[in-house]
Amino acid sequence: MIETTDTIVTRTGALVPLLRKSAAGAERDRKASPEVLDALAEAGVFKMTAPKAFGGYEVDFQTQCDVLAEVARGCPSTSWVATIYSAMSWLVGVFPDEAQEEIFATRDPRIAGVFSPTGTATPNDGGYLVNGRWPFNTGCHGAQWTVLNALQESGLPTCVIARSKDLTILDDWYASGMAATGSNTVVAENIFVPRVRTMALPEMLEARYPERHTASNPYYNLPLAPVLTVNAGGTPVGIARGAMDAFVERLPGRGITYTTYTNKSEAPVTHLQIAEASLLIESADAHVRRATAMLDQPRSEPMSMETRVKSRAHVAYATGLARNAVDILFYASGASSIQDHVPIQRYQRDIQALANHAIMHPQTGLELYGRVLCGLQPNTLLY
Repeated sequence: MIETTDTIVTRTGALVPLLRKSAAGAERDRKASPEVLDALAEAGVFKMTAPKAFGGYEVDFQTQCDVLAEVARGCPSTSWVATIYSAMSWLVGVFPDEAQEEIFATRDPRIAGVFSPTGTATPNDGGYLVNGRWPFNTGCHGAQWTVLNALQESGLPTCVIARSKDLTILDDWYASGMAATGSNTVVAENIFVPRVRTMALPEMLEARYPERHTASNPYYNLPLAPVLTVNAGGTPVGIARGAMDAFVERLPGRGITYTTYTNKSEAPVTHLQIAEASLLIESADAHVRRATAMLDQPRSEPMSMETRVKSRAHVAYATGLARNAVDILFYASGASSIQDHVPIQRYQRDIQALANHAIMHPQTGLELYGRVLCGLQPNTLLY
């Protein structure tokens, strides 16, 4: 039993050596290993956002980010899988009790999810027949349940939770970064999903949830989009910290080729590089903390549009800062760092991939925030 939020962070931090050791193999396999997923599950990572009634911990958003940053320090791809699993565990907490009881029955929730409505949901005898293809389904190989989004005939985007075993996984995830996330395309062919495991996506985005045992809990009455974006803030910070670890470990005894510096640690250029990278990492962490505070603070009123948009902007901006920090450290590492056995090249490729994610993309997040500051409406539903 995890007594305090600090304990889950400590337990996760203890797994960093295992994560680092398994990272190269996971990248080759293009998915996280079952052993690593089991270790994270035992530490409580996947159920840290699940309702206490089903063995979860309902940890605050800052703790979520601290935990996921520790995972990313060891393996960025595995952290992204854990990010999705933990966010989807929270999402199930806003569904009716019948759905929660079914999905949390094992007390070991492993729930993948994708939000592009690239499928269809047709009404059928108390539920829906779901068809379609959903790419970028991170963590699909280890998931027991999968959150999908599909369009009804009326055009209404609908969130459905399917059994993962009913989906077909296509072998199409070949990526230069975040390669071990196993973000394959999944296919549904006439899968029946009962109505109790469905909810209109616009209702979720506005925090209009059905009656359930968590209805009086503020933790499960937040709008969906800020939960998804703020929960994701731990991974970029952790990637940058992992890159710093990898850079410092290789520093002793190395020189700078074609210069008189036989010890890179004594070169002023190194001092400037490591100092700037360190401050960028701290700045990224500070922006994530601003975002988590917006969700963790007690409130008597729903989150305003500006607050919701601003929380996403903080996370996107933090991702850009983390990317800049990793780039500095990578370019300071010399030509030998491009070899696949040198860990920092993986952190660099992974942060580039993450920063191109539609939600994490720095410029997109800044534009959205700027629109609102100028009195315009958001140009997306995901805020």
